[in-house]
Amino acid sequence: MTSSPRSACWTESSWVGRASRFPDSAAFANYAGAAPVEIASADKERHRLSRSGDRQLNSVLHTIAVVQIRMPSSPGHAYYQRKLAEGKTPKEAKRCLKRRLADHVRRVMLADERRVKSLLAAAA
Repeated sequence: MTSSPRSACWTESSWVGRASRFPDSAAFANYAGAAPVEIASADKERHRLSRSGDRQLNSVLHTIAVVQIRMPSSPGHAYYQRKLAEGKTPKEAKRCLKRRLADHVRRVMLADERRVKSLLAAAA
């Protein structure tokens, strides 16, 4: 996941705006629709992904997750397999991966924002 292309993050940041406007990674995941929502049915507690949030950003996260799952040498694939080994269903494991990817995308966007800010300060 750490080798994800920056072009995807740049594209996301162009319509998301500043990543620093989100106080923490949970707020960004909620905005992206990658935060789990607890649902209860009878005696069983489960989580599902939120149907709200930025659908374009959620679509990008879904695409990245599917690509990572299909690439056996990727860190995302290893994480997905680890979640399956923990007893999660494939849907649950993908939901966990999407949340982790949302955290990674936010970190990359924050780093890019700081880099641009320092470049602008150096140029002034």
